Amino acid sequence: MQQQVLWGERVAGAPYPFKVADLATLPDDIYTYEIVEGELIRMPGSGFDASKLAMVLGHYLLSFVLPRNLGDVTGPDGTYDLTRPGDPADTALVPDVAFVAAGRVLGRMTGYPQIVPDLVAEVVSPSQYRPEMARKASLYIERGVRLVWIIWPSRQEVDVWRPASPAAPVATLGIADSLDGLDVLPGFLLPIRDLL
Repeated sequence: MQQQVLWGERVAGAPYPFKVADLATLPDDIYTYEIVEGELIRMPGSGFDASKLAMVLGHYLLSFVLPRNLGDVTGPDGTYDLTRPGDPADTALVPDVAFVAAGRVLGRMTGYPQIVPDLVAEVVSPSQYRPEMARKASLYIERGVRLVWIIWPSRQEVDVWRPASPAAPVATLGIADSLDGLDVLPGFLLPIRDLL
């Protein structure tokens, strides 16, 4: 794996390449674990404000999605196996909030589903910065996510990422703007001041 900027700490001594199936063997501790191209990454808990913000966004998304039977919304415990066919090493990420459109989920999914969300949102923790969060947003886009929101509570901004611009956000929204579901969730609009 090429050296790259990551948003968490590489776990020293973990077997490499780390497999998605091995996530179930990890201790139930204070960390969230992700896999990036076979490397195990751990992140501390988000903290009260980031957790609350993710829940508020999840509430608004659920309130829009469920009555319309548009699909499923998951929270910060939802691990997605984003390993592509033929990849030499596994990748699994845990977005703070994710949406998967109806028709893409068939029945109940257990374990770590190998499905790419249509939308993901990440709430940036105080210990995370633009280079690593840009890398994470780019990775989501590379794996097929159609809309990524990187939420910066301290800056009261949201970076919007789309496949047309995988290396940089297509927009940075401020407190006077609204999150727009665009073609992923048509009709979903959330004023950022109601979120932050």
